[in-house]
Amino acid sequence: MDRTGATALRVMNVNKEFPGGVRALTDVNFELAAGEVHAILGENGAGKTTFMNVLYGMVSPDSGSIELWGKRYAPHSPRDGAAAGVGMVHQHFMLIPALSVVENIALGRESRRGLRLDLRKTANRINELSTRYGMEVDPWALVADLAVGARQRVEILKAFYRDARILILDEPTAMLTPQESSQLFAAIRLFTAHGLSVIFISHKLDEVRQISDRITVIRRGKVIGTVSAVDASANDLARMMVGREVNLNLERGDTQSGSVILEARMLATQRLSPTNFELRRGEILGIAGVEGNGQKELLDAMTGAIPAEGDLLLEGVRINHLSIRKRLEAGIGHIPEDRQEEGLVLAMTVTENIALRRYYRKPFAHGGLLRPRVWKEAAENAIAAFDVRPPQAEVPVSSLSGGNQQKVVLAREIGGAPAVLIVNQPTRGLDIGAAESVHKELLRMRSSGHGIILASLDMDELLALSDRIAVLYRGRIVGVLGRQEANSERLGLLMMGVASDGAVS
Repeated sequence: MDRTGATALRVMNVNKEFPGGVRALTDVNFELAAGEVHAILGENGAGKTTFMNVLYGMVSPDSGSIELWGKRYAPHSPRDGAAAGVGMVHQHFMLIPALSVVENIALGRESRRGLRLDLRKTANRINELSTRYGMEVDPWALVADLAVGARQRVEILKAFYRDARILILDEPTAMLTPQESSQLFAAIRLFTAHGLSVIFISHKLDEVRQISDRITVIRRGKVIGTVSAVDASANDLARMMVGREVNLNLERGDTQSGSVILEARMLATQRLSPTNFELRRGEILGIAGVEGNGQKELLDAMTGAIPAEGDLLLEGVRINHLSIRKRLEAGIGHIPEDRQEEGLVLAMTVTENIALRRYYRKPFAHGGLLRPRVWKEAAENAIAAFDVRPPQAEVPVSSLSGGNQQKVVLAREIGGAPAVLIVNQPTRGLDIGAAESVHKELLRMRSSGHGIILASLDMDELLALSDRIAVLYRGRIVGVLGRQEANSERLGLLMMGVASDGAVS
């Protein structure tokens, strides 16, 4: 029966409060129609994740009610959600790389022939779903051998294999090339043509307006409004999310790059081919590439986190032999990709994390004695400048949301005013208002003559900020594009190993 247009999901006055009086959701109302793509937008800490976890059964609401196809829906676990026809694809995939596609999809819902697993039957079902929804994937391929876009298709097919009628996609294009994003959008349109419904979570305003039918904005746990994607401008959505005007057009200025400040000569690691590049004062050098193609290895080699061959020169002085701390003191700043594992000590307070890099140097210490008052003042200034929430300097950083933890890392590293700032995914997990502040700060550093290396999976971010963009594919730089020649299509092809003449690297 075609139920397109009928109400698939209705949420009525849902509330959720966590220990400590943290109110995540307040009287949330939401409707999803069959065959609809409904986007959810909101700042970091707005309640989007809590709301999605309620819908999927990972979190139980304190009050309110939910209906699924007109019947009461109160899942107590993701298993309940899946059984009811709700599937969720997380930003970080939940796959086992050592297993094949068919084994990953069959886990927990295996087809059997007697006592034996019948993987061929599962593979046939995967092929049927792949054809129906335009999501080609080899059932027998190892997940470890698949590109990021193919892994995402596996996650989606896993949800459909479990008969999902409502699919929740959390930041689905965060790690995709523009071409892969276009393929995903084509698949989503096929989903909805078959009467399936999609809840689409993304921080990319243009993307949300392109793929969605309606958009609901959540701010500080409350629904601010629901608008038609056709009628909503990017500025309108940003204002609803943040509660103020947001400047979406960066003013880069015409800063003239200066002398070479950082140079790599045949820099190589186990997974990085010999690499040469130069970074100039007053320049942002973007690093593009599908995740896993050598970006992290390149940045780790520069910061000293992993051993490397070749030469790395900072202001003409070879720094290969220096430790991480000595490179920091020489003028290298680093915002790592994984804030929790590499950027913070979670058990320490915000104040202690802000002082972490410089606690033994002036002005944080004097004459061998630590200066707690300076630490606290620096933390309070950082909290105000980067809008860290809650604005409490002495709470453990582990108590902050992921986006606010990222703000603490950014405040510490940018506050140190390094000669060269190496940045990996600086706005991952940040809301649009916080991202605007980060972008302005990076451009301020650039205009002050600092050199910045910016690795990002956000194509729009790279194109907006970079003076030049180097593209990594399978551990080597396959092209460097100047600002005037770089666009998403050219970058996307290089990221897939396809040169401008169509040749495959």
